[in-house]
Amino acid sequence: MRYEGKIYRPPGEWRSYLLQCTVGCTHNKCTFCGMYKEKKFHVRPMKEIMEDIAMARVYYDPATVDKVFLCDGDAIVMRQEQLLQILEALYAAFPNLRQVTTYAGTRSTKTKSLEQLKELRQAGLTRAYLGVETGWDELLKKVNKGVTSAEMIEATDMIKEAGMDLWLMVILGLAGPGEASKKHVEETIRVLNRMQAHHVSCLSYMPEPSSPMYQDVVSGKFQMITAREYLEETRALVAGLNYGPFHFTSNHASNYVPLKGTLPDDREDFLRQLDAALGGKRGIRHESWRAL
Repeated sequence: MRYEGKIYRPPGEWRSYLLQCTVGCTHNKCTFCGMYKEKKFHVRPMKEIMEDIAMARVYYDPATVDKVFLCDGDAIVMRQEQLLQILEALYAAFPNLRQVTTYAGTRSTKTKSLEQLKELRQAGLTRAYLGVETGWDELLKKVNKGVTSAEMIEATDMIKEAGMDLWLMVILGLAGPGEASKKHVEETIRVLNRMQAHHVSCLSYMPEPSSPMYQDVVSGKFQMITAREYLEETRALVAGLNYGPFHFTSNHASNYVPLKGTLPDDREDFLRQLDAALGGKRGIRHESWRAL
């Protein structure tokens, strides 16, 4: 397959055919993010995308491809007719295709009308991944996310009303320690309870050398939270999310205690595991990724 630059995908798309439709991210200014920094955003020529789909049909057994992820960031920002053409070509090429997914930035999603999002869902765009990171507007501004919590809520409402599966990501530790940590979690709980996504994934903040925030960590301007504080943030989030049922994961390599299940059904089990870790009665994952 042909790809420009390094390719990123959500963990759950590990067995998906990755089709690069856009290169880079439309925003690409978040201070915590090291993705796409070597790329200037652009939409790939449709001729190349169609050629790649034809190549994939030859390379793979067409009957084995049941999931496709549209790379890079914000493929949803493409012109409506382009996305519809891509979806039509994918479902024609792979007879057992059941899921086509993409990252969906808030601003990119809002370039579409609700009617257009519904049209995309009917054409086979089944899931959208959206990075919330935090529900705290002050922190969103600090990390240069470029949107407010209200704008993110509006975008997620549109995605859900269109009938797409909504998967949200948040970043533990993004605010640093102390009162900022508590505010980050409180506001994130507030926003997630309002959004009521079908899936929520928690990652732990990891300093990426290619990100602006990395230098703040190295210089001491930004203080990372401790393992205990990560566990406390996770516990508060698990305890505070009050809708459901929905799929919850905190099992990325950056997370200290891997959790995967359904809330509220698995809440008590998750809390027991976290309390055991906080009490020193169970081990946590190695912190080698924190070394700077």
